[in-house]
Amino acid sequence: MAKKNVLILATNYGTWGEELQAPWDIIKAAGHNVTLATPLGRKPLPLEVSVNPDFVDPIIHAKVNPPEVCRRIKELTDGPEWDKALTYKQARMADYDALVLTGGLGAMIDMCNNYNVHKLLLDAYRSDKLIGALCYAVSALVFCRLPENDYRSIIYGKKITAHPRAWDFYGPDWDFTYDLYGACEGNRGTDVHTPGFLWPVEDLVRDAVGPKGACIARINATREDPEVHFDWPFVTGTSVESSIAYGEKIVEVLALGKSASPYHARAAAGKIY
Repeated sequence: MAKKNVLILATNYGTWGEELQAPWDIIKAAGHNVTLATPLGRKPLPLEVSVNPDFVDPIIHAKVNPPEVCRRIKELTDGPEWDKALTYKQARMADYDALVLTGGLGAMIDMCNNYNVHKLLLDAYRSDKLIGALCYAVSALVFCRLPENDYRSIIYGKKITAHPRAWDFYGPDWDFTYDLYGACEGNRGTDVHTPGFLWPVEDLVRDAVGPKGACIARINATREDPEVHFDWPFVTGTSVESSIAYGEKIVEVLALGKSASPYHARAAAGKIY
């Protein structure tokens, strides 16, 4: 398989560690060249809760961060591999074969309605290049609009996977913070508090795809049975449990192009690459 140049976008306000780590490691392991970009050109730091193996998701009442995954995320964060990020504005889609968006709650703040991200998305879409989005980064696809198509979303008419509404951190008296692992002077993230997640991705995707598209928001997705869907040029994944499957599907599509399987990918539990 010929090497491809892949631009990977991450948030500076709190990635969910595995949602960056898994596609990063998988795409690199397949032999492709990866370039990282963030809003500020700083190392993308994971949310502290995303590198805590004892964290129990309060909605699904289950641990979601395998210890070996947490160790790998900390290794990447503590090491030099993510040190040299471009800014979104510096990145040029003409230099890359694919655009891969990674998730995390911070993506809702500095990625999803970002002009420079939308420019990269439009450039990729108009040049018929692969576009991936995982978890809350799927919102960036929703908000990216095509003037030539009556300002409909670029995912209008497509089958797109979305973080299920039933999994959202939402309810009375929620007070969510964005504390980062590895925060330091010059890269502290944000001290904003939000009342849970900022918006329900599932609802936005259902509206954005229109009557001829489809929103896939399967509430029983797991590491053993993840949810990732491919509808050219888009590869989209549900949430952290589908991070490995998301990376694997991107590698498959890079190899096979439009002829890749349209069915959702599956990944073996515990694989961290």
